[in-house]
Amino acid sequence: MSTVQLPPAQPAFILRGHSAEIHALHFTQGNARLLTGDADGWIVSWNLAFKRPVAVWKAHDGAVLGVGSWGSDRVITHGRDNKLLVWQLGTADEATLDNTLPVDADATLTRQPWLLYGITVNALNFCSFAMCCDGMPQVLSTMKAIKDSKTPDPILIAVPSTFDSDGIDIFQFPSQHRAAQINADRFITTGMVMALSIQAVSTRIQVAAGYDSGHTMVFVQNDPGAAFEKLYCARPHTQPILSMAISPCREYYITSSADAIVAKHPLPSQPSIWKTELRPIKISQTKHSGQQGLQYRSDGKIFATAGWDVHVRVYSGKTMKELAVLKWHKVGCYVTAFASIDSTESSTSSPTSDDENGTAAAIAQQSSAVSAVQQRRDEKARNTHWLAAGSKDGKVSLWDIY
Repeated sequence: MSTVQLPPAQPAFILRGHSAEIHALHFTQGNARLLTGDADGWIVSWNLAFKRPVAVWKAHDGAVLGVGSWGSDRVITHGRDNKLLVWQLGTADEATLDNTLPVDADATLTRQPWLLYGITVNALNFCSFAMCCDGMPQVLSTMKAIKDSKTPDPILIAVPSTFDSDGIDIFQFPSQHRAAQINADRFITTGMVMALSIQAVSTRIQVAAGYDSGHTMVFVQNDPGAAFEKLYCARPHTQPILSMAISPCREYYITSSADAIVAKHPLPSQPSIWKTELRPIKISQTKHSGQQGLQYRSDGKIFATAGWDVHVRVYSGKTMKELAVLKWHKVGCYVTAFASIDSTESSTSSPTSDDENGTAAAIAQQSSAVSAVQQRRDEKARNTHWLAAGSKDGKVSLWDIY
């Protein structure tokens, strides 16, 4: 019996409008928005319900290295102009901003969001920032005592050191002070920091770093003010590490490189009681060099890479087996991003009384057909399992998978 040959998968949508290669992607506002950053310094916030830009501005004078979100109304951008900036960009702010795409926009006339914070950082390494919530109990308790509902919890941001490209600086926001520093290894020649990940649980901070030499290391600080201790070091790659990602379960992380290897590593939090040296959990020879933009989906079941060979590949988070190969772009891909499938920011209706039900019904009856369509589209966009891929061609492909 012959098997049916299925046609190649096709993206659900293509977002066009950047005139330079895409370097950064990030889903925010409960998957209602997608942030894209390009090599000319432009940031675009896309409404995923209608696949239209709602905010466009030139954030940096150089290429965008990374973009992220802090709470529901703050956007963090990191550029090659040695700046890390925090902007205010909530849904209410979009009406005051331009939505002319970079291919047609004039940078001198474009209105920017309100700039909340900005620090000077090292951008020589082409390494994007990494961030996590600050887990220090005393910090959180203080913030909760004085914060209002619009103030997000404090965060930690890791970047390559300003004074030594082999070291790492950790800043705390909103204070903007340097909270910690990890010095370059004195016994191993690692070269520059090329990729970073960070997580914090209570007073413990864990930092995973990838280097130009192909080494990766894990550093841990168990008490505030104490020096970071190196708990893991391995060199599974023969080429510079291009990207890394910590698993949502927080027990291991993966790295990719200019070579064809994707490696899974332990993420120790305490020194081992055994004297044996920790080793990579698994080293996978994919036979596809130049995979970068590693991203786990929020459930940890799959992760994706963007390839210089124009392919986007999806792997099993457990076995690291290749599950899907996605091709649409004609030139190399640089970055991927997953929409969260368990987003806590998603707005869902949860009436708690008959009065509330009656009020909601009355409002629904008065709403126009256009509003109803918009609401359905918004809900569908939030619940879709999007995988976004950015390419050298300045386009972003949106795939609906798994």
